[in-house]
Amino acid sequence: MPRLRRLSGREVIGVLGRFGFERAWQRGSHVKVARVGPGGERQTLTIPEHASLDLGTLRAIFRQACRFVSADELRPHFYQD
Repeated sequence: MPRLRRLSGREVIGVLGRFGFERAWQRGSHVKVARVGPGGERQTLTIPEHASLDLGTLRAIFRQACRFVSADELRPHFYQD
């Protein structure tokens, strides 16, 4: 069973950047990343920019990102074999 990688907030923002997400704004340590989807809708995710994210937080971000990006494309960035 694949295990979730230990990632920082900056690393997660970088991964999402590969799929077209850009920093929209920041308040404190929380960064909102956004992109415009194929149907013209705005797709937004909030990422805490911490040195190391809890595994539960990473799992939640992965699930939320899967609403906008295929899980098969995201999985190699979030999970290790």
